[in-house]
Amino acid sequence: MSPIFTPCQIGPLELRNRTIRSAAFENMCKDNNPTEMLADYHTAVARGGIGMTTIAYAAVNKSGVSFDGQLYMREEVVPELKKLTDAIHNEGAKVSIQLGHCGNMTHWYTCGQMPVGASGGINIYSPTVVRALKKEEISVLVCDFGKAVKLAKKAGFDCVEIHAGHGYLISQFLSPYTNKRKDEFGGSLENRMKFMKMVMQEVMQAAGDDMAVVVKTNMYDGFKGGLTMEECLEIAKELEKTGAHALVLTAGFVSKAPMEILRGAMPLKTLAYYMNTLRFWWLKIGIRLMGRLIIPTVPYQEAYFLEPAKVFRKELKIPLIYVGGMIAKSKMEEVLNEGFVAFQLARPLIHDTDFINKIKTGEIEKSECKHSNYCIGRMYSIEMKCHHCVDKIPKKLQREVEEQEAMWA
Repeated sequence: MSPIFTPCQIGPLELRNRTIRSAAFENMCKDNNPTEMLADYHTAVARGGIGMTTIAYAAVNKSGVSFDGQLYMREEVVPELKKLTDAIHNEGAKVSIQLGHCGNMTHWYTCGQMPVGASGGINIYSPTVVRALKKEEISVLVCDFGKAVKLAKKAGFDCVEIHAGHGYLISQFLSPYTNKRKDEFGGSLENRMKFMKMVMQEVMQAAGDDMAVVVKTNMYDGFKGGLTMEECLEIAKELEKTGAHALVLTAGFVSKAPMEILRGAMPLKTLAYYMNTLRFWWLKIGIRLMGRLIIPTVPYQEAYFLEPAKVFRKELKIPLIYVGGMIAKSKMEEVLNEGFVAFQLARPLIHDTDFINKIKTGEIEKSECKHSNYCIGRMYSIEMKCHHCVDKIPKKLQREVEEQEAMWA
């Protein structure tokens, strides 16, 4: 049997195989509440053979929300989330939820207040003024992470994934690019890791002995002035000490190096087409005029994070979960043979929720996803879907899809 389809252990949790649907944003919530669409999608992925599926980015409180289509954790959403987890469990899969806080990557009309971050400044992507978190607010926010974990457990989740990468709040404290604080939370890397360590202490206590905890963490930020690989390795070693059960190794920074995370080119016409014209008229203009300068292309290749991830594998004892460019069975097996406990993927499961079962039966050896990133272009405005699942795509967007697919053929 392929190693893909052997069971694996992540802390107290056993998965039926080594596949995990990564926490790629679905934008399938309404007014920050779970929906039937969200449940149906993840249940379909579970039915399609995944070992564990991950509900994408759920903010630990209202101030951490960056889109109306995101969850934020509170008692009122627990009953619907319990229905979702029950449905996934009935298909034989486990279910995780990614918890985090967007920090400065939001707007007052989305999060209901002036956005907060490790430091103050201006979020040019909204654009809006951001203020630095006060010390007393940091302690409250740490507690919110613990409360969110307890709510996730109550809702039937088997695992939580703490988002400490990609330029979200924990990452904003870690990165010298976004952390200009002069107190004990800024300056040296040791100081910049303090918030992360406080969060993890709270999370591990809330999770207890019967819930798995994984952390998504950067291997590098991907731009000058951000975290280097050497610094990120030190961060990973600190996360290992916290008792986390596994790390998901990633890279990139949403507000500075977004395509380092995703690879390929952002489909700018698709991105602009689905945006709310009244809310984002200025951003639509900016995309048309300077889109490729703001969001430059990063070449796509299979298993694009594997080489730096192997460096982390040599230095760490904690189980590591690989993510990035998992579309072919041969690469999946190569990753597992390099010592990774499991791997995450999303775009092949957006293209086809039965992808894992088809790999297992030998029906296919590789996803038919051609990396046009149409699903990424629309996910900031409406629900994430592959172009082949959408009726009547405008001709200009269809041409963009074809151009993108030809680029990476």
